[in-house]
Formats: sequence, structure tokens, C-alpha cells
Amino acid sequence: MTMEQLFRLPDLGEGLTEAEVLGWKVAVGDTVHVDQVVIEVETAKAAVEVPVPFEGTVLKLFAEAGAVVSVGEPLIAVGSAAEASESGSGNVLIGYGTKDAPSTRRRRAKVATVAKPVEPAVAQAPKVISPLVRKLARDNGIDIASITPSGPDAIVLRSDVEAAIAKPGPAVDGERIPLKGMRRAIADKLSRSRREIPDATTWVDVDATELMAARKVIGVGVLALMARICVAGLARYPELNSTVDTERQEIVRLRSVNLGFAVQSDRGLVVPVVRGADRLTTVELAAELTRLTELARAGSLAVEDMTGGTFTLNNYGVFGVDGSTPIINHPEAGLLGVGRIVDKPWVVDGQLAVRKVTQLSFTFDHRVCDGGVAGGFLRHVADCVENPLTLLKGL
Repeated sequence: MTMEQLFRLPDLGEGLTEAEVLGWKVAVGDTVHVDQVVIEVETAKAAVEVPVPFEGTVLKLFAEAGAVVSVGEPLIAVGSAAEASESGSGNVLIGYGTKDAPSTRRRRAKVATVAKPVEPAVAQAPKVISPLVRKLARDNGIDIASITPSGPDAIVLRSDVEAAIAKPGPAVDGERIPLKGMRRAIADKLSRSRREIPDATTWVDVDATELMAARKVIGVGVLALMARICVAGLARYPELNSTVDTERQEIVRLRSVNLGFAVQSDRGLVVPVVRGADRLTTVELAAELTRLTELARAGSLAVEDMTGGTFTLNNYGVFGVDGSTPIINHPEAGLLGVGRIVDKPWVVDGQLAVRKVTQLSFTFDHRVCDGGVAGGFLRHVADCVENPLTLLKGL
């Protein structure tokens, strides 16, 4: 006796209620095993693989690639023998199945069919066309074959081409791209930031020559050094490592710095989070930044890798731009931006010199502090960039 077991989209955690189907790993008729990954979906946080807790034969797939499925809706029906119906691993949460589950499966034989070739329709060209009329049509992007000739013996006249040129083309709506998955999550979060956070931005140009020299000595990247400086600035101005509880009308100052940093991936902009960044050395910070960046670009970040941030660092200089007024990553209270580092004329000890110069911008939630605190934080960061030894005084 064959029994049908229905597997539904499980609780995703983190308040997530739906996911977009990226693709199926199995087809109807395949044999699946317990904990075998059968589908890949994308939530608002990440793309994850979902294992099935049953074994048996796939009877039905309930959603096509691109469909959005809510928690509790059916994903797949599996038919199994009655004695095997009680088996199952219980690993039904997204991202928590066995990653090394067997992937071999047996497919039903498929009957190949050969479609009868369809002869393409060939437009009948008009008999006589004046070279001048043909040139007029070509210069205006008009297909002669699409014009109904009005002249004798199916001759296309100049007036026919001019009428085709004057005829308005079809209305163009443009390409419509569904706003869903990670793209929709980003849009929702940025829109919420704009609605709720009264932000302000301040910026300053700084001489980064000594910072670039320190990078070579220490052997870490600019992002790691800026992360270290950013954390030092938050230690001096802790009110910026906070969030606003709108329901209780309270500012919540956070004890630990979970530093988010923006990464551009194939799936869009993601913000991995370095947890406990204030407890890491510069070298440890660099290693964690590298690890998370690689995961982000591979599309392998877990949900916990992108949540819980308290402050964000954005190195938009990698895109070749000098400045920006970014949107704060809700519910954080601040975001430090770093522009490109380029050679510019700079006055050093009263003399004009060529130095490595960058622009720093700081966007902050005006509810948690006033301009004095924001300016003090940015000036401290700028001083550390211009003279990295300043950091040693506080370590």
C-alpha cells in the first residue's frame, strides 16, 4: 500500500513568512531519501537548501521556479510504502538539514519525442521598389516587407513609407521585474529607514597616506584598518552604537559592537556582520572580513551572518566614487562611508604635496545624538586615518 506524505514549507525563523523557489533538485518520479536536499529557496535573508524528512517516490511538486511560497503551504508530495511511512529525520527547518545527504536518485525513463518542424512564414516582398523609397525606409528603420503597397502591381510608393514613418509605434511599458525575495527585503528595510529615522550626514576629506603605509606594514587591507578605526571611534562615542525603541520611546545603548559591512554580490547588496568586533584584534578582524566576504559572494551566508548588526561600514570607494549619503541600515543609528583613495594636492607643513586623499562620510540618527557627537566621532576617525599611531594611545 502506497501512502502520500506531504511536506510543507517549514517555519523559517527570524520572522520570515515566505520564500521564493529558486529551483528544484528533483523531479516527479525520482526516488528521494531522508534528509536529501530537494529544493533551493531564497528568503529575505539568504538562499538556502531545504531537505525533505521523508523517503519514497516524488509524486508532485507544488511550486515552480520563481513562485513565492508562504510558510505552511505544500512543497512536495512523496509516496512511500506503509511500513516506511513513520521514518523521517525531523530536519525540516531551512538550512538545518544534512548538507551531505545522498544526492543519487533514480529517474523514470523518459520517452523522447520529435516535434515536426514548422516551416517559417515568409513574407512576400513587393515586386518593384524604387531605390529612393528603399533608402527612405532603411534610414528610418522601416521593414519594407511590413508595408502594404498602394501602388499598381504591388508597388510600394514613397507615400506608403512616409505613412509608416508617421504611424505611432506600440506603447512600450518597459520590462517589469517582480520585487521579491532579497531585493524586496532590501527595499522594505530601506523604505522603513527613510520613514522612521531622521538622519543627517556630515563628511570630511582626509589624508590617508599614513594609513596606506600602515596597511603595508601590518599586512591587512584598508577595510580591516577602517573597521579597527571605526570600532575605536564607537568606544569613544558609545551613544552611536545604539538603537531606538520607538514603542517604549527609549534609546538602547548596546554593549557589544556587531559591525556590519556592505558587500556587493550577484544577488544584490548584502551586509554581513562581524560579531563582537570590539573584542577582535586588527588581524582577527581582517580574517573575519575576508571569510564573510567570500561567503557573501558565493551566496552562502547564513541568516545569522546577516542579522544583529549595530553599526555599518560601507567602502563605496571600490566603485570609484568619492562620496555618498547612504541610508542607515535599520534599526542601527549610524553608518560610516569611505570613498576612493586617490592622489590629490595637499598642504603638508605649509608646502604643497601630492598625498593619498579620501573622503569620509558619516550618516547618523539624529534622535540618538546631536551634531557635536557626530562631528566628534567623524573627526576622531579622520585623525586616526591621518595618523594611525593615534590608535595606539587608546589601546
